[in-house]
Amino acid sequence: MSYLRGMSMSAASSPKPVFFERVLWPHRSLPPRGFRLLMLGLGVLSLIAGICFVAAGAWPVCGFFGLDIALVYLAFRLSYRSARQRETLRLADDQFTVERVDIYGMRRLWQFQPFWLRVVLEERRDESNRLLLASHGNSIVIGDFLAPPVRRDLAATLREVLSRWRTALNPANAK
Repeated sequence: MSYLRGMSMSAASSPKPVFFERVLWPHRSLPPRGFRLLMLGLGVLSLIAGICFVAAGAWPVCGFFGLDIALVYLAFRLSYRSARQRETLRLADDQFTVERVDIYGMRRLWQFQPFWLRVVLEERRDESNRLLLASHGNSIVIGDFLAPPVRRDLAATLREVLSRWRTALNPANAK
């Protein structure tokens, strides 16, 4: 799955041993190569239709074919730009961090003490949900761009990872 990428080893930016790391990306069903092929196909189709309209004497219609192609291109470019956002969840040493990069490249970082961290999945009536990390009265919504089933899986994974981390911290409680 392209929207959930896991890493097992520490990145170069973090000298601490990483217990868990996951990068969350918005899902895009059309890869860049497919986008280029789609735009090429639409361009060829528009060119053929434009030639037919010019041959029939309706040459002003050609401008609208070009406008349609430009609008489709713009819509896809905006969609791909929104796919630049990502969230990195990292449990290293005694800190759980959430790093969020928005579509403009701006970074924000939240840090939690993982021993007190709670994973809250708020289910709604309409089959959707919201995933939060909460600790000491502070909370942050994560994975808002993910599909509801993926958020459910992520919540289960985070609960399991935090449980393993707490057990590794104090093996006497593993019984």
